[in-house]
Amino acid sequence: MSELTHFNAQGRAKMVDVSDKKDSVRTARATTSVLVNKAIYEQIKEGSNKKGDVFAVAQVAGIMAAKNTSQIIPMCHPLALSGVDIQFEWNVDEEKNHFEVLLTVEVKTKGPTGVEMEALTAASATALTIYDMCKASGKEMVIGPTMLLEKTGGKSDYARD
Repeated sequence: MSELTHFNAQGRAKMVDVSDKKDSVRTARATTSVLVNKAIYEQIKEGSNKKGDVFAVAQVAGIMAAKNTSQIIPMCHPLALSGVDIQFEWNVDEEKNHFEVLLTVEVKTKGPTGVEMEALTAASATALTIYDMCKASGKEMVIGPTMLLEKTGGKSDYARD
């Protein structure tokens, strides 16, 4: 059996020791989407949601989530993030009644371990905040798929095809 890095000699979970790893610049980009109805789309575009500016609040929630990822993902190391950016883009086809907001998150640090989980957590929290702020206008919203688009730094880079 191969050695499992996240288990100790007793077979219990542990956080991997990264103290011997060299710091390097690390980035990760993740994406998700939220499918909404026309009323929600119009509320967001017009800024008329009763809870406030949906994208502004969701963006802050995503940034906070990235910064606090190690608090909710058990084996994730706490990292000093250099930057978190969240972009929103609409994918709309009114003829097909398709209203989808696409979210892209980019996270950067200089440290001993990657920021993939921070990017994915930020994307998820951003989408969940959109849902929370808009649920009074329709609970049929669909979140996802959520995925890592790319990561750089460390032992290997990754880019989704």
